[in-house]
Amino acid sequence: MKKKLIALAVAGALAAPVVASAQGTNVTIFGRVQAEYSLVDFSTQHSQGGLQDNSRSSRWGLHITEDLGNGLKANARLEMGLNTGSGSATTPREQWVGLSSNQWGDVKFGRVQSPFKDFAGGMTIDPFAYTTLQANGAGGTMSGGANGLGSGANGFVNSAIRFDSANMAGFSFAALFMPGDANTLNPLNSGSITSSFLPGGLGSQGNTGGRNGDFDGQAAAKYHADFMGMGFDVFGGYSRDNANSFQRAIGLKTEEVWRVGAAWSWENLKFAGQYEQINNAIGSATCTTAASLTANPLDAASTLNPGHGLVTGQCNSAMNWGGDGNIWHAMGSYRWGNTTLVAQGGMTHANSTGGNGFVPAAQKRAADSFTVGVIHNLSKRTSIFGGYQHVYVRNGNTAAANDLPGVATDSGGATFTAPAYATGNRATYTIGLRHNF
Repeated sequence: MKKKLIALAVAGALAAPVVASAQGTNVTIFGRVQAEYSLVDFSTQHSQGGLQDNSRSSRWGLHITEDLGNGLKANARLEMGLNTGSGSATTPREQWVGLSSNQWGDVKFGRVQSPFKDFAGGMTIDPFAYTTLQANGAGGTMSGGANGLGSGANGFVNSAIRFDSANMAGFSFAALFMPGDANTLNPLNSGSITSSFLPGGLGSQGNTGGRNGDFDGQAAAKYHADFMGMGFDVFGGYSRDNANSFQRAIGLKTEEVWRVGAAWSWENLKFAGQYEQINNAIGSATCTTAASLTANPLDAASTLNPGHGLVTGQCNSAMNWGGDGNIWHAMGSYRWGNTTLVAQGGMTHANSTGGNGFVPAAQKRAADSFTVGVIHNLSKRTSIFGGYQHVYVRNGNTAAANDLPGVATDSGGATFTAPAYATGNRATYTIGLRHNF
């Protein structure tokens, strides 16, 4: 009997969420493991298939809380990303400490997500967020900026303060600030002065200003209402990435992004959409590596872009450096039992730029895409998904035309490479499995 009781106790402990408690502090282990088989077919290249997690959905972390009394809590989060199928497990995600209250909301200090990603639109209206079918980056219907201020997968803002208000009669707002005068920071977070020329950094994990830049910031608000069984949401926001001293020296100006959107739901049906207006693109001229799916099977030989080296994914949502443009996204979904049917799409339009001594002239470019797919929940924690995405790229100039030429710096006159664009269309087929714990 004792052996049976011990066995039941061990089984119960293993089945429950992993939570540790010490002197009033609770630590919860959480995470997600995902893998998907994707077949990518460029119009100018043979199909490429691979079993990985290039959108970096997989992660694990610790969420820490302590009740301070009078409705006040201390919180912290330490999270790391990984790529199943490739053995990579070194990508930093959210890492912050903060305070929260039911009366006034939450404040976080450290490495955080932007409100444009998880609060007002962005990944909150993309059912395929963190999959090969995601809307940002290669999907081309949401900004995936490497400065962390967009909706880019694995995009975060370093050295930031973020505040999220409590819900007040359906209204709530969020704001983020990053001190741009921290001279040890730069857009690539690499410690090199050279990298400060890069507008947001290629594959950067989220530094915006730095190197004598001004404060960078973002603010967003939303309103939710229920009426006659229907749910309505409207949201909007403003984002500002100030050009630092190096970026201003090569003719770049402060980037400003305006976003507006809405969502409507009734029973199992939902529609949502958003529009982004971008001026003087800096970070919005780039993508995070996860947003552009920069890993096998998308790495391809130089035949995709002759004379431009290896193509590292596609950043179809990017503007021309220093240029203006707009991006819109629309989606519809229907939940049928444990299965959700999804159809979505939109367009990125990057205006042409005149160029100057450092930033080259660039022709206008557009990328249209549509996605159809299915998400089926096997349980509350496990789901399978799959679908098809097609991107039409109208590229008036090759990626090489957008490279910044060599500049005399502390590490020499390196050429700063622009995001890669395929010259033809792209079709993606994928099927994947996800488990949350």
